[in-house]
Amino acid sequence: MLVNLTDVFTTEGKTKTMEVPIEMETFKSYGVDYSIVEKTPVSFTFTYGSANRAKVCGKAEVVLDMQCDRCLKPVSVKVILDFEREVSPRTEEIGEISEEDDLDLMEGYSLDTEILIYNELLMNQPEKVLCKDDCKGICKVCGHDLNDGECGCDTFVPDPRMAVLQDIFNANKEV
Repeated sequence: MLVNLTDVFTTEGKTKTMEVPIEMETFKSYGVDYSIVEKTPVSFTFTYGSANRAKVCGKAEVVLDMQCDRCLKPVSVKVILDFEREVSPRTEEIGEISEEDDLDLMEGYSLDTEILIYNELLMNQPEKVLCKDDCKGICKVCGHDLNDGECGCDTFVPDPRMAVLQDIFNANKEV
């Protein structure tokens, strides 16, 4: 959704507050589509910063349907968005462009809220998703969920530093 910020960019001391609904139904990250289960409208506050700059503050909550990184069970993850950015309009008369400028968010004097929300979700998504803090994961051999109990598979992994000694003993073994 595009929000026109012409009055904020052109009027010194201007502040504009509004709620904008999140139109996204899915969130794509690292090639995986996560469905958005719940979402609140984003509460925006736009404030005149300086010539051709405006401060954008926003708050929202989004619940994503993700998978546990250890046992692959579905998990609902609440992501709280609370951000503050400074934006500039995309016009030909802007001279210097710094690395902090979010020009991809602006189309003229209009702010693309969906790109802004997507970027914030991308930065605030959890690094590790677990169904519970002590999740045991799945068995490396048979794939059994270890949270439901042991599977009985042999999970012994020999120490690779001792493998050379084991090879020496096996080579000297009489047939």
